[in-house]
Amino acid sequence: MSDSLVCVKDFEKHAFSVLPRNALDYYRSGAGAEETLVHNRRAFSKFKIRPRCLRNVSRRDLSTMVLGQRVEIPVGISPTAMQRMAHPEGECANARAAQAMGTIYTLSTIATSSIEEVAEAAPYGIKWFQLYIYKDREVTKRLVERAEKAGFKALVLTVDTPMFGLRLADIRNKFVLPPHLKFANFMGDKATGINTTDTGSGLNNYVNRLFDQSLEWKDVKWLQSFTKLPIVVKGVLTAEDALIAADLGVAAILVSNHGARQVDGTPASIEALPEIVKAVGDRVEIYLDGGITDGTDVYKALALGAKMVFIGRPALWGLAHSGEEGVKKILTILKTELDYALAITGCATIKDISKEMVVPQEYYSKL
Repeated sequence: MSDSLVCVKDFEKHAFSVLPRNALDYYRSGAGAEETLVHNRRAFSKFKIRPRCLRNVSRRDLSTMVLGQRVEIPVGISPTAMQRMAHPEGECANARAAQAMGTIYTLSTIATSSIEEVAEAAPYGIKWFQLYIYKDREVTKRLVERAEKAGFKALVLTVDTPMFGLRLADIRNKFVLPPHLKFANFMGDKATGINTTDTGSGLNNYVNRLFDQSLEWKDVKWLQSFTKLPIVVKGVLTAEDALIAADLGVAAILVSNHGARQVDGTPASIEALPEIVKAVGDRVEIYLDGGITDGTDVYKALALGAKMVFIGRPALWGLAHSGEEGVKKILTILKTELDYALAITGCATIKDISKEMVVPQEYYSKL
């Protein structure tokens, strides 16, 4: 592995140079004019770190507890679809990397590796399963049953996708999954319906044809009726929805704007985080994904109330470089950057990061 790649952005630049256009545009693009895509990253700079000095940080511990399980770093892998476009081992390599780093891997419903393949690849890792609900509800039930049987520890219900956002690059490219790949959790049209399109994005056409657009909050209860796995609700951006989710008894909320891929003009995930933390407090665990490229981003999210963060695209850039080793390198970079941030701001553990240590930039203009 090249020693010249020393940060997430270095891996991103490398991925942009080696991935085929169809795959790269799918991974990198956001909805509409992509203003939120840019803002997801920049919004972290709106928050400033207030370091504390002369506090013993000679022994540091980056571990935390998530849904009752210990993770070695507060950075997990978000669900991203079709990872074998980035590397032949795709999701299996990604899951092995998360297992090696002692953190959580989340498998997408529309993955190019099956539930069973990922379970076999990373038998000792903490694995969560992201869930899209199909019009055929029996399909969803079978997915949940398979995830339970394979040892997955939580369900991540994505709630911001009655349909997929308009990603202009995919429309221009007439995006389809390459013919040697399929949605590995399915058979028939649900597996290969993504391989062709007559017009527009093949993925949007697939989703519009098969996903259930009639979903309501009551369907969380439906999901709870046949699984004992904890449910993480992914895609919440408002206090109102966070309160509904908490009242329904979900285990956690993943604050996310879907990588800025759904509708342009939403707040960055880090901007939405404080109102959700304020609304639900300690009733549920709160996580964040979207825009994280540095350990200081992780630090800021933790200070603002997230229990843990998740990364999507950075793991794909690692995969595109060198599979499992590339993802491990990405996680190691973020771990190292977070460790430095902890030490230099006077924190020996994740719990030492207090809300007073990260403030909006206006804090200083008001002094």
